[in-house]
Amino acid sequence: MNYLAFDLGASSGKLFLGGVDGGRLRLREVHRFENGPVALARHLYWDFFAIHRNLCEGIRIACAEAGGPIASLGIDSFSNDFCLIGRDGALLTPMRCYRDDRTARAREAIFQKCPPRRLYTLSGNQVALFNTAMQLAAMREENDRSLDSGATLLLLPDLLCALLTGDVSGEYTISSVTQLFDFAADTWHAELLKAFGIPAELLPPVCHPGSPRGVIRPETGLPAIPVVTVCEHDTASAFLAAPLTGDAAIISSGTWSLVGTETPAPVITEYGFAHNVANEGGLPGHHRLLRNVMGSWLLQELRAEYAGEGVTLSFGGLAELGAAEPPFSFLIDVDDECFFSPGDVRRKIRSRGRGAVPPERPGQFVRCICESLALKYRYSIEVLEELCGRPLREIHIVGGGSKDSFLCQLTADACGRSVHAGPADASAVGNLLVQLMAAGELESVEAGRALIRASFPIQTFAPRRGEWDAVYRCYCEHFHLK
Repeated sequence: MNYLAFDLGASSGKLFLGGVDGGRLRLREVHRFENGPVALARHLYWDFFAIHRNLCEGIRIACAEAGGPIASLGIDSFSNDFCLIGRDGALLTPMRCYRDDRTARAREAIFQKCPPRRLYTLSGNQVALFNTAMQLAAMREENDRSLDSGATLLLLPDLLCALLTGDVSGEYTISSVTQLFDFAADTWHAELLKAFGIPAELLPPVCHPGSPRGVIRPETGLPAIPVVTVCEHDTASAFLAAPLTGDAAIISSGTWSLVGTETPAPVITEYGFAHNVANEGGLPGHHRLLRNVMGSWLLQELRAEYAGEGVTLSFGGLAELGAAEPPFSFLIDVDDECFFSPGDVRRKIRSRGRGAVPPERPGQFVRCICESLALKYRYSIEVLEELCGRPLREIHIVGGGSKDSFLCQLTADACGRSVHAGPADASAVGNLLVQLMAAGELESVEAGRALIRASFPIQTFAPRRGEWDAVYRCYCEHFHLK
């Protein structure tokens, strides 16, 4: 059988054709397009119309190349961003990018309505300005009347599903990271909605991964393919694709690096609040406990800045340049708020970092970013070990960052743990696993992970001795992490 997995990231979107053949998972990219924030009148948006157009184009290409019927389609994407739709299904608002600064402007007013500690206790989510709750609260502070228009809020993948099938609902894993979800009640949190002045009718009913979302409607001009609810949050899908062998840390490495582990249920404590640890939904038994780390966003920004000066650098070329530079010359806290907004990344690094030799050459910037990421990974893993009360003896890196051998080796060295890297298209693989389970071709996540190990090369990086322990102690002291 053939299945389609649409995976949308902050820098690109991809549609894959997949299935199981001869005891191995088959996955082939059939369509790819660039994605990114669009600046307009001092605000940041997503070009949702281009995203939708590329999804439809990818479906047409896949159907032409499949050589047989398509069993189902699943959609996953990054989280938190949304449109409001009217009763007739029309879009009432554009889709703002989570990096837009409207939430920063309203920060103090928002936290007066619900202080950060209370917000964390109720939602279990990290306290972060990019969350859906913060965006809606900022809209309320700006007296945006669209919140009271009888509209329905749909997060990005739910909106794509609605346009294809007419089904208006919200998927569990991506709903769980909005900072508006009640894990205990398995629905939207009444106290948080009231605190921020968000009408309860704005939020759709919640469905769980594996449930049907209907069939693509004829008026779309596309074949009548069933749409299946997958783990729509791309990190939830990526975590499913980590071929675990026991207690382990998982790093879903892309524009963001999500450093986490799986737990049976949420873990919401004062320690978790103090270290801003996020609780995020997954399939039953695969709840995610994690910390957001800035990820390859900094490398993307570096490439873009050099490109603006006429210097073209590939990610592979950046890694080679970084590997050629001496270690530990300059370090940054990759999660410094100054790095959240786009632009001027080299100046920010030089002004906010610590070290004897501020970077000047591209390779020096790369070395600084990658060593700093590896050290922040170690810090995040130690926080997770303390919170969940068990050691995380190995690390699985999945997603696009698993192809960065330089960063993978630095991570092994900094953390003193073996790193297992792959698969690279982890979100699409996890998306496909849920569709296979819904169709009865897989009996469990564990069976799916065994299939992944048999289907994709997993590269292992052993930790090397060095100065990392001493550097880590200084890093934590300099950036007040302990």
